[in-house]
Amino acid sequence: MTWEVDAGGAMLLVLLTAALVAASWAWAPRGRRVWAPAALGLLAAALAWSGAADLTLAGDAPRSLLVALAGALAVLGGGPVTTSLFALVDAEGHARGDLEGDVEGDAEHDTGTGPDSDSAQDADTLERAGQLLRGGAWIGVLERAGVVAALVAGWPEGLAVVLALKGLGRYPELRNAGTGAVAERFIIGTFTSVLWAASCAACVVLA
Repeated sequence: MTWEVDAGGAMLLVLLTAALVAASWAWAPRGRRVWAPAALGLLAAALAWSGAADLTLAGDAPRSLLVALAGALAVLGGGPVTTSLFALVDAEGHARGDLEGDVEGDAEHDTGTGPDSDSAQDADTLERAGQLLRGGAWIGVLERAGVVAALVAGWPEGLAVVLALKGLGRYPELRNAGTGAVAERFIIGTFTSVLWAASCAACVVLA
């Protein structure tokens, strides 16, 4: 196995390794707030570097290492990043709900009547939707593995196959969910997971 890597290629491998380490630490609940954004920033840097720099990654060993790092980052990193995005969306929804609740509370004080908006908002959150869409973490892992494998192998049509399988498998749950948060979680999670895996695959394709 030959090994021919210049400084630019080595830098790409270092960035992907650092992103993989950050993504691994981001699985800890306390570390997600810091390490998930760190992994995202490092992946963005690796993607920009692979597209802009003149890299040399020749031989079976460097290319295999590059594919392994990108694949591991796609599988491990997508989970914490997607979860962090869910938390941001839920936090925004709660903040908006609190503001609306204050307005409704004033109306209730004036009229003596009004709906219990807090309980309704708590029931319609992405966290609650995650309990309805069981197995989401494992499905996301398989989805990202399929996406990065298809793109690295030069078979972009595989992306449509992966999304079709996921959509068909989730269709009964989405149809019978009875809450908009379930469909919202499905769309946000799918887009985030696919974009993350595609970015990891792009680091390989562009290098």
